[in-house]
Amino acid sequence: MTTQKATNITWHEGTITKLERERLLSQKGVVIWFTGLSASGKSTIAHAVEEALFERGHISYVLDGDNIRHGLNKNLGFSPEDREENIRRIGEVAKLFAHAGIITMTAFISPYRGDRDKARVLLNEHEFIEVYVKVPLDVAEQRDPKGLYKKARAGEVKEFTGISAPYEEPHKAEIVLDTSLLAVNQCRDKVIQYLEGREIVA
Repeated sequence: MTTQKATNITWHEGTITKLERERLLSQKGVVIWFTGLSASGKSTIAHAVEEALFERGHISYVLDGDNIRHGLNKNLGFSPEDREENIRRIGEVAKLFAHAGIITMTAFISPYRGDRDKARVLLNEHEFIEVYVKVPLDVAEQRDPKGLYKKARAGEVKEFTGISAPYEEPHKAEIVLDTSLLAVNQCRDKVIQYLEGREIVA
């Protein structure tokens, strides 16, 4: 699905650069890619970071897995092929957001290491920040806010990550958050501290 089908097309560069947008916004446009099992806390932490950045006057946005599947990726299921296309599309969208100077957060299981690596190479060095939201499977199952693990164990949900489909842990994530040990506010603060250390925000 990555083959270029359209012909006679040309990429048009705007007159305003990414650097100029970043100066206007007093921040750097990056992609913070949260990955981890269902119920690990990806969306919760991403939105906590978004709120903290907003309070400090920064523009950020969370691209949430379920929300994206309501619109842009509504035609995709959970087969390995559809998961790959799901991540490819969101990687391209996140790249555009980052180019606009926005601190863009994605909250997707994104179980395959190769797919996350493809999203990384879409951006320049240091513009892609992988955050592994780590949690033991049994803890995720105990949380199970949507009841998906229970359904997966009963065979009602097919291709469910961690049960009937694999999850490939990151090898070199920029940030690792173990949510069986850290509270949401502690995870949020670790992400903010990383952004400050990299001078993505003041």
